[in-house]
Amino acid sequence: MSYVEKNLMPGETIVYKTRLHWIVIFWPIVLSLLFVVAGLVLLARTMTGASDSSDRSTPILVAGFILLVVGFVSLGFALLKRNATEMAVTDRRVIVKQGIGSRRTLELLLSKVESIDVEESMMGRVLGFGTVIVRGTGGTPEPFETIGHPIEFRKQVQQQIEKSQERARP
Repeated sequence: MSYVEKNLMPGETIVYKTRLHWIVIFWPIVLSLLFVVAGLVLLARTMTGASDSSDRSTPILVAGFILLVVGFVSLGFALLKRNATEMAVTDRRVIVKQGIGSRRTLELLLSKVESIDVEESMMGRVLGFGTVIVRGTGGTPEPFETIGHPIEFRKQVQQQIEKSQERARP
Protein backbone atom coordinates (compact mmCIF):
# COMPACT_ATOMS: atom_id res chain seq x y z
CA MET A 1 0.00 0.00 0.00
CA SER A 2 1.41 3.41 -0.96
CA TYR A 3 2.00 6.37 1.36
CA VAL A 4 -0.87 8.27 -0.25
CA GLU A 5 -3.33 5.40 0.21
CA LYS A 6 -2.27 4.90 3.84
CA ASN A 7 -2.79 8.57 4.67
CA LEU A 8 -6.20 9.25 3.16
CA MET A 9 -8.77 10.86 5.41
CA PRO A 10 -12.12 9.07 5.84
CA GLY A 11 -14.18 9.55 2.68
CA GLU A 12 -11.28 11.04 0.72
CA THR A 13 -10.61 9.65 -2.76
CA ILE A 14 -7.59 9.82 -5.04
CA VAL A 15 -8.32 11.67 -8.26
CA TYR A 16 -4.88 11.60 -9.93
CA LYS A 17 -1.47 10.08 -9.19
CA THR A 18 1.91 10.58 -10.81
CA ARG A 19 5.55 9.93 -9.97
CA LEU A 20 9.03 10.65 -11.26
CA HIS A 21 9.38 10.36 -15.02
CA TRP A 22 11.22 7.35 -16.46
CA ILE A 23 14.01 9.69 -17.64
CA VAL A 24 15.44 9.61 -14.08
CA ILE A 25 16.40 5.97 -14.62
CA PHE A 26 17.78 6.36 -18.16
CA TRP A 27 21.44 7.01 -17.24
CA PRO A 28 21.45 4.47 -14.39
CA ILE A 29 20.16 1.88 -16.90
CA VAL A 30 22.93 2.76 -19.36
CA LEU A 31 25.55 2.59 -16.59
CA SER A 32 24.13 -0.69 -15.30
CA LEU A 33 24.19 -2.22 -18.78
CA LEU A 34 27.85 -1.26 -19.17
CA PHE A 35 28.74 -2.87 -15.83
CA VAL A 36 26.68 -5.99 -16.49
CA VAL A 37 28.08 -6.48 -20.01
CA ALA A 38 31.65 -5.98 -18.75
CA GLY A 39 30.99 -8.44 -15.92
CA LEU A 40 29.52 -11.03 -18.29
CA VAL A 41 32.48 -10.66 -20.65
CA LEU A 42 34.90 -11.31 -17.78
CA LEU A 43 32.85 -14.27 -16.55
CA ALA A 44 32.63 -15.72 -20.06
CA ARG A 45 36.38 -15.33 -20.45
CA THR A 46 37.05 -17.38 -17.32
CA MET A 47 34.42 -20.01 -18.19
CA THR A 48 35.71 -20.61 -21.71
CA GLY A 49 39.22 -21.16 -20.48
CA ALA A 50 40.70 -18.19 -22.32
CA SER A 51 42.89 -17.63 -19.32
CA ASP A 52 45.63 -20.24 -19.20
CA SER A 53 46.28 -20.16 -15.47
CA SER A 54 43.88 -20.62 -12.57
CA ASP A 55 45.92 -18.04 -10.63
CA ARG A 56 44.96 -15.41 -13.17
CA SER A 57 41.36 -16.56 -13.69
CA THR A 58 40.31 -16.13 -10.04
CA PRO A 59 40.77 -12.30 -9.97
CA ILE A 60 39.02 -12.05 -13.34
CA LEU A 61 36.13 -14.15 -12.02
CA VAL A 62 35.88 -12.00 -8.89
CA ALA A 63 36.01 -8.80 -10.98
CA GLY A 64 33.23 -10.15 -13.21
CA PHE A 65 30.98 -10.86 -10.23
CA ILE A 66 31.73 -7.44 -8.71
CA LEU A 67 30.82 -5.71 -11.97
CA LEU A 68 27.55 -7.67 -12.14
CA VAL A 69 26.67 -6.75 -8.56
CA VAL A 70 27.53 -3.06 -9.10
CA GLY A 71 25.37 -3.01 -12.25
CA PHE A 72 22.35 -4.56 -10.57
CA VAL A 73 22.71 -2.47 -7.39
CA SER A 74 22.91 0.79 -9.34
CA LEU A 75 19.80 -0.15 -11.31
CA GLY A 76 18.02 -1.16 -8.11
CA PHE A 77 18.78 2.18 -6.45
CA ALA A 78 17.49 4.09 -9.47
CA LEU A 79 14.24 2.12 -9.53
CA LEU A 80 13.86 2.51 -5.77
CA LYS A 81 14.33 6.28 -6.04
CA ARG A 82 11.75 6.52 -8.81
CA ASN A 83 9.20 4.46 -6.92
CA ALA A 84 9.83 6.34 -3.66
CA THR A 85 8.28 9.53 -5.01
CA GLU A 86 4.50 9.83 -5.07
CA MET A 87 2.38 12.80 -6.07
CA ALA A 88 -1.38 12.68 -5.78
CA VAL A 89 -4.39 14.90 -6.03
CA THR A 90 -7.37 13.89 -3.94
CA ASP A 91 -10.76 15.49 -3.72
CA ARG A 92 -9.46 17.40 -0.64
CA ARG A 93 -5.66 17.70 -0.78
CA VAL A 94 -2.44 17.71 -2.75
CA ILE A 95 -0.09 15.04 -1.35
CA VAL A 96 3.60 14.69 -2.25
CA LYS A 97 6.01 12.19 -0.72
CA GLN A 98 9.69 11.80 -1.57
CA GLY A 99 12.30 9.50 -0.09
CA ILE A 100 12.72 6.09 1.49
CA GLY A 101 14.96 6.26 4.53
CA SER A 102 14.47 9.94 5.12
CA ARG A 103 11.17 11.28 3.93
CA ARG A 104 9.94 14.64 2.71
CA THR A 105 6.19 15.15 2.52
CA LEU A 106 3.83 17.92 1.57
CA GLU A 107 0.14 17.62 2.32
CA LEU A 108 -1.75 20.75 1.40
CA LEU A 109 -5.49 21.29 1.57
CA LEU A 110 -6.90 22.39 -1.79
CA SER A 111 -8.29 25.54 -0.15
CA LYS A 112 -4.72 26.50 0.84
CA VAL A 113 -3.15 26.07 -2.61
CA GLU A 114 -2.14 29.48 -3.88
CA SER A 115 -0.61 28.32 -7.15
CA ILE A 116 0.90 25.37 -8.98
CA ASP A 117 3.65 26.33 -11.41
CA VAL A 118 5.12 24.06 -14.05
CA GLU A 119 8.55 24.48 -15.60
CA GLU A 120 9.41 22.33 -18.61
CA SER A 121 12.55 22.31 -20.72
CA MET A 122 12.24 21.59 -24.42
CA MET A 123 13.26 17.97 -23.76
CA GLY A 124 10.75 17.85 -20.90
CA ARG A 125 7.95 19.04 -23.17
CA VAL A 126 8.80 16.39 -25.75
CA LEU A 127 9.12 13.53 -23.25
CA GLY A 128 6.46 14.65 -20.78
CA PHE A 129 8.31 15.70 -17.61
CA GLY A 130 9.00 18.89 -15.72
CA THR A 131 9.27 20.63 -12.39
CA VAL A 132 6.10 21.24 -10.40
CA ILE A 133 6.26 24.11 -7.91
CA VAL A 134 3.51 24.05 -5.28
CA ARG A 135 2.81 27.27 -3.38
CA GLY A 136 0.55 27.29 -0.38
CA THR A 137 -0.96 30.45 1.06
CA GLY A 138 1.70 32.20 3.08
CA GLY A 139 4.17 29.39 2.44
CA THR A 140 7.37 29.01 0.52
CA PRO A 141 7.46 27.44 -2.93
CA GLU A 142 8.03 23.67 -2.90
CA PRO A 143 9.69 22.47 -6.13
CA PHE A 144 9.43 18.82 -7.21
CA GLU A 145 11.67 18.00 -10.16
CA THR A 146 11.40 15.50 -13.03
CA ILE A 147 7.74 14.75 -12.41
CA GLY A 148 5.85 12.87 -15.10
CA HIS A 149 2.93 14.67 -16.75
CA PRO A 150 3.26 17.95 -14.82
CA ILE A 151 0.66 19.83 -16.88
CA GLU A 152 -1.93 17.10 -16.19
CA PHE A 153 -1.07 17.25 -12.47
CA ARG A 154 -1.67 21.02 -12.43
CA LYS A 155 -4.90 20.60 -14.40
CA GLN A 156 -6.21 18.02 -11.91
CA VAL A 157 -5.37 20.29 -8.95
CA GLN A 158 -7.16 23.20 -10.60
CA GLN A 159 -10.22 21.06 -11.37
CA GLN A 160 -10.43 19.82 -7.78
CA ILE A 161 -10.07 23.37 -6.42
CA GLU A 162 -12.94 24.45 -8.68
CA LYS A 163 -15.10 21.52 -7.57
CA SER A 164 -14.41 22.20 -3.89
CA GLN A 165 -15.36 25.86 -4.36
CA GLU A 166 -18.60 24.82 -6.10
CA ARG A 167 -19.46 22.54 -3.16
CA ALA A 168 -18.83 25.39 -0.74
CA ARG A 169 -21.23 27.75 -2.55
CA PRO A 170 -24.82 27.75 -1.25
